[in-house]
Amino acid sequence: MKKAAFYTLGCKVNQYETEALTGIFEKGGYEITDFEQVADVYVINTCTVTNLSDRKSRQMIRRAKSMNQDAIVVVVGCYAQTAPEEVSSIPGVNLVIGTKERSKILDYIKEIENGRDKINVVGNIMSAMDFEELNIDSYQERTRAFLKIQEGCSQFCAYCIIPYARGPIRSRNPEDVVTEVKRLAEGGFKEIVLTGIHVASYGKDIKTTSLVDIIQRVHAIPGIERIRLGSIEPMTITEDFIKTAKSLEKLCPHYHLSLQSGCDETLKRMNRKYGTEEYRRVVKLLKDNIPDVSLTTDIMVGFPGETEGEFEKTYRFVEEMGFSKMHVFKYSPRKGTPAASFKDQVSPDIKEKRSTRLIELSDRMAKEFNEKYTGRTMPVLIEQEVRQKEGFIEGLTSNYIRVLCEGDEHCKGEIKDVELLKIEEDYMIGKITG
Repeated sequence: MKKAAFYTLGCKVNQYETEALTGIFEKGGYEITDFEQVADVYVINTCTVTNLSDRKSRQMIRRAKSMNQDAIVVVVGCYAQTAPEEVSSIPGVNLVIGTKERSKILDYIKEIENGRDKINVVGNIMSAMDFEELNIDSYQERTRAFLKIQEGCSQFCAYCIIPYARGPIRSRNPEDVVTEVKRLAEGGFKEIVLTGIHVASYGKDIKTTSLVDIIQRVHAIPGIERIRLGSIEPMTITEDFIKTAKSLEKLCPHYHLSLQSGCDETLKRMNRKYGTEEYRRVVKLLKDNIPDVSLTTDIMVGFPGETEGEFEKTYRFVEEMGFSKMHVFKYSPRKGTPAASFKDQVSPDIKEKRSTRLIELSDRMAKEFNEKYTGRTMPVLIEQEVRQKEGFIEGLTSNYIRVLCEGDEHCKGEIKDVELLKIEEDYMIGKITG
């Protein structure tokens, strides 16, 4: 039996797509093996959000060929889409696909097996009109199912390459979403995470549905006990959204609201579609109406022109918002985006200092958030055993607190009542009570 191995970089959407590709290979008669093992085909699903992502993608391409010189190396994903010729020129690459045509991957591999040396099928993603179905029948070692419901982005933030890598917004047919969720529920999954490149845009291209509509339809499916949203734009949260959310007990009280900067001047240069006052209003809506709500976010430091004063505005704003966690990253110029040619690029050492300060703030806010739950008993979806802590298992509360407690693999996939006893590092230690 031929073997295939996969390596995924980047976001939850990429993880979903790799799972779907894995299923295609399994149906095609391949045995799936670890990426560090010898395989006949290596598939690298790339990311291009930062220069580091590109570099890591290139490293994994070279590593695949070093493990088996005769292997077919396939490169898919965002880096392949935005730099197909560059990727194709890397020694050992046989097939470059990008962010569409992935459902035909086995057909292209067959052509290579029949004598074609290199195939590059990357086309103009900006002309893509349809959502490419990549169904998942089962997840490997997962208890939460990530479900891609949307593709593409039309926001065109000044720093972001993703619209050029993923194309315009395309929504998945709601009937296809429901069908896959039912299949996952029958497979024992209790939590569904709705993801996409710009989830807030779901339904805007097909007009007959919306993000709220699809949440309600998933909510009605028996067996699903939790629905979690991927990263969403803050202006998705309106009074009407809140009214619906309050009536959906399965919808997790955890919202990852993209921010990027807490300074209005910086947000304007970024071409973000909101200011700090609108964001503050959204946070207040959530905290006033959703019990135990947890808010997480992304923050970029060192965007071109970010002065010390602008950074301090961001620092004070995120401190005021009281996030339970922040993903902090340094601005990286992406060729083809407006910000790459902006004046007043910020030096790497300044980016590093600002990143360090915000990460320290994030750690402090996470601890303060978790402290409020010490002594509480909360339902935890058990995900896996803890390798570094023998005899312990771990999982998440509905509001995204990571909890470790004594137990074994028989609890995996179950939702257990857990008393939260104390904080350790970035998680809490708990005790199963029921």
